[in-house]
Amino acid sequence: MDHITFLVAVVIVTALAFDFTNGFHDTANAMATSIATGALKPRTAVLVSGILNIVGAFLSTEVARTISGGIVDDTLVSPAMIFAGLVGAILWNLVTWLAGLPSSSSHALFGGLIGAVWVGAGSHGVHFDKVVEKVLIPAVASPVVAGLAALVATYLAYKLSARARQDSVTKGFRLGQIASASLVSLAHGTNDAQKTMGVITLTLISAGALGHDAGPPVWVIGAAGVAIGLGTYLGGWRIIRTMGKGLAEIQSPQGFAAETASTTVILTSAHLGFALSTTQVASGSILGAGLGRRLAEVRWGVAGRMVLAWLITLPSAALVGGLAASVVKHGGNVGTAVIALVALALAAVIVAASRRNPVRADNVNEHHEVTLRNQAPTHVGTAA
Repeated sequence: MDHITFLVAVVIVTALAFDFTNGFHDTANAMATSIATGALKPRTAVLVSGILNIVGAFLSTEVARTISGGIVDDTLVSPAMIFAGLVGAILWNLVTWLAGLPSSSSHALFGGLIGAVWVGAGSHGVHFDKVVEKVLIPAVASPVVAGLAALVATYLAYKLSARARQDSVTKGFRLGQIASASLVSLAHGTNDAQKTMGVITLTLISAGALGHDAGPPVWVIGAAGVAIGLGTYLGGWRIIRTMGKGLAEIQSPQGFAAETASTTVILTSAHLGFALSTTQVASGSILGAGLGRRLAEVRWGVAGRMVLAWLITLPSAALVGGLAASVVKHGGNVGTAVIALVALALAAVIVAASRRNPVRADNVNEHHEVTLRNQAPTHVGTAA
């Protein structure tokens, strides 16, 4: 424990704080469609999702190893750089949560780390070949694959049940959604909790507490699982509304198809060590499910804003992470304290702003009229 300095402890706590924001930011990935179709009550959905996220954290550590020893050179990384990168990721998560945009918590984390390490250790501290292989290629391929799988599954679901009674079809697929949404939650814990495990492991390696090829200790796995589970239970209702009601009108067969496609893609990638975005996978699945039902309404304006958020997530988080790393690098402990205080102040402002138009379990399925910047009022609810 001699290697656990005050700064290392601060970084570990900050990493778990990011994990918590990842949980409530990404609850929608698993439960938005089940809540929208009425397969699960909102509070029941987030409770089930939270528990299964914790269980999922113990299923694999391949993604954690990708982060702790893949995208950056762990011999050049310091705890201060990791702290700066986490600040960039947390702030981006909070900004997009306020806007109700399902952006990628994963890419926010990668961007924050890349920006911080680039500023703190130079460009040679980032393994750009690994970034392309393990992050960028999966980012492009995964939502397309998930969307196509959900489209085909939706088409088959309606084709095979065309002659059945509508109430029986709805009831059957709602029961199926309970299972499929649970599997998405399990997969989310397997994929996303590992990212925080990887960050904490990277911190311990940089501090000399672990060897360079070490995997996450059991206490790190448990802490990351509990943090993301608690965040999930809090419920990211703003983003749940966007994904459940904003992208497409989802019926229970579509919800089942989307969740099944998401689970398959996420678990496969986690086994291969690809640190993909579960948000992009789930969003691609929902769009595919929307396209798979004849005459279904797909709201391309919302999808366009969501894709724009995907494109700017990594560079935006990298910019904030880089700026924070610059302050920490030149300011030492004082700079670290300044960045922490600024981050806390900005987080408080964002949370206060969210209370002007609250979204809760009791109104998550309602359509509210909102106004996005430089746009006319809409009933989609993307900023709720």
